[in-house]
This record gives sequence, structure tokens and C-alpha cells, in this order.
Amino acid sequence: MDTEQGIALLGGLSPAQFMRRHWQKRPLLVRGAFAGGLNSLGRRELFGLAGRDDVESRLIVAHDGDWRLRRGPFGARAFPPLRQSGWTLLVQGADLQVPAARAVLDQFGFVPEARLDDLMVSFATDGGGVGPHFDSYDVFLIQAQGRRRWQWGAQQSLDLVDGLPLKILRRFEPSDEAVLEPGDLLYLPPRYAHNGVAQGPCMTWSVGFRAPSRGALAAELLQRLAQEAADADDTARYRDPHQAAVNEPGKVPQALADFARAAVDRVLAQPGALERALGEVLTEPKPNVWFEGDAAESLRRDGVWLDARTRMLFDRAHVYINGESYRAAGRDARLMRQLANERSLPRRELALVSPSALALLQEWNDAGWIHGLG
Repeated sequence: MDTEQGIALLGGLSPAQFMRRHWQKRPLLVRGAFAGGLNSLGRRELFGLAGRDDVESRLIVAHDGDWRLRRGPFGARAFPPLRQSGWTLLVQGADLQVPAARAVLDQFGFVPEARLDDLMVSFATDGGGVGPHFDSYDVFLIQAQGRRRWQWGAQQSLDLVDGLPLKILRRFEPSDEAVLEPGDLLYLPPRYAHNGVAQGPCMTWSVGFRAPSRGALAAELLQRLAQEAADADDTARYRDPHQAAVNEPGKVPQALADFARAAVDRVLAQPGALERALGEVLTEPKPNVWFEGDAAESLRRDGVWLDARTRMLFDRAHVYINGESYRAAGRDARLMRQLANERSLPRRELALVSPSALALLQEWNDAGWIHGLG
């Protein structure tokens, strides 16, 4: 992607301009970002996704200030009548199930893949919405079908109403508003208060981003590093031949505390250990994701693509895919990075991989992580 070239998705701004001027700074409204809207996912197909065990879905019904929330999967008769106003169906991870949704995510490739989370689809009847709220992450709101009236603002008070199943702001003070038509896009930085209300039946696609808290990320990294430490062939044990007799047996010996700190420091001091753990954590599939491979099918030499559910990243020394890490160097590293960046590797490039790399791709194919191009 040429990050200096203006694109319709961003209203003529280049990705570089958008990241400098708007990303995590101020909103951007783009009319006609997706010409004609997005019609590749209909209401029936969306309701079908909401009935699956491997898809996260929620049904929200609002009436006279009362908010009700139910979680899927939903049977065909679980939804209120379409003529009933004020209800919303939310389906997470549509990019994992609908190729067109993954194609939309790919258009935001000017943001690191490690930051992309998923694409949520919202269907609402007239007056439907999830109330005034804020997100702790960036979001692109794309009007796919119908019309929705949005209000937003960078208000200071983020206090929530107590006792509700949704995180609804106690006081909503919007500074801007617009009615989005099919194909329009609204970008909002983190913690911007916003409220969208359907103007008749409508469907909105939301591109969300990962913004892990420092504590949560540290916990995941330490857990993975701890497993590596447990698996390591390190038989060194604590010894204290010079331990003196004590009159306070309940006190932790300072030498044991020093040994413990040195043990942790040793794990963190391993070259690339933290970076490798981060890559593995960032590519870990979501809990409701599983893969179906076909070990009987040989990898074709016409090219390969990543499964929609596969997460693949790289750094200077490794490639990461679905929570696992592999060392890569030379031409194989370049080709693997191309696969991570473009999510596909055409025939010409596939023919250049080494026998060992081809064997690895075959393993990924058998696991269902990648697929051959016909």
C-alpha cells in the first residue's frame, strides 16, 4: 500500500495524513467511503450467524428507558418482530465467517494488523441502538444499509448509569451529529462518547481495534514466559550452605528472595524472549475459533492464502501464526512476511520457498491455517 496516496476510504486523505491528523486525535466523517453501501451480508444471513455456537451475538431491546440484553446463540423465533421498534442484534467477528467482511478489514491495512480486532455487524429496527456510550479503542463505523443518526463528542464525564446490563453514559453531551447513508464512514478515537439511532431498519459494520490494558498484557506475557521457563532444561536449584541458624523461622531468607529474582531476570534476559512471547500472544486465536484441516489434501503450487480465522505477524527474527513462533531468515523470511502482510502468496512466490519452508506450509495447510489457491 502506498501510504502517501489519497484514497476514497478516507475521503481523499492518504493513510499517512489520516494517521497524523486523526488517529487517536479527532473524528473523521467520510461520505461515500464505500460507494453504494455494503450488501454482501443480508438480514437472513446475519440472523443465521447469530444462531451458531461459534459466533458471539447479543440481542438488545430498549423500551421507555428499560434496557434488556440477551446473549446468543438465538433460534429463529428468538428475535422480536421486524415491525417492533427499538431492538438491535450485534454479531461479533463477522470477518471470521464472511469473506466480504474480511475484505473490508483488509482495506484498513495502513494500521498494524496486530491492532486489528474484528468486524462487528449491527442490525437494528427503527429507533434501535445500544445507547450513548464510549469505547476504549478506535472504531470505524460503516453504514452498510439503511440510515443511522449518530451523535458524538469528546465529553469529560464518562460516568455510567448504575444497574443496567449495558455501559450507558449517565450524561451524554454530544458536540456533533450526522445521519449516515449507505457507504458513509465515521471514525472515532478512543473514549469519544457516541450514540447511534436507526432511522428505519438499518445495518452498520464496525471495525474495532485491540487496545489491551497494561496489566492484562503483562499477565498474558508472563504466563507464556512462565510456561517456557517450566519447559526449559534448567535443573539449577536453590542452595544455602552458609545459612545460619535463625530465631525467626517465619521470615523469608534474603538469599531465597535474591534467587527468585535472579530466576525471573534470567527468563527475561533470554535473547528475544519477550518479543517472541508478544508475537505468540498477539496471534493467539480467539477462544471460540477452531480450525478444520484436511491432511489428505496436498498443498497445490498455485498459491496459498491465510484462513480468515488465522492471525499471522512477524518481527526481525520470527514469524508468528496462531500462537506459535518460527525462526525465519533470508528469502524464506521475506516470503513469509509477504504472506503475513498480504494474507496470500501467489504461485510465482510460492515456487521460491525452500523445501523446509514448503513442508511448514504443508503443516499449516493440514491444520487448516492456510489454504491452497485453485
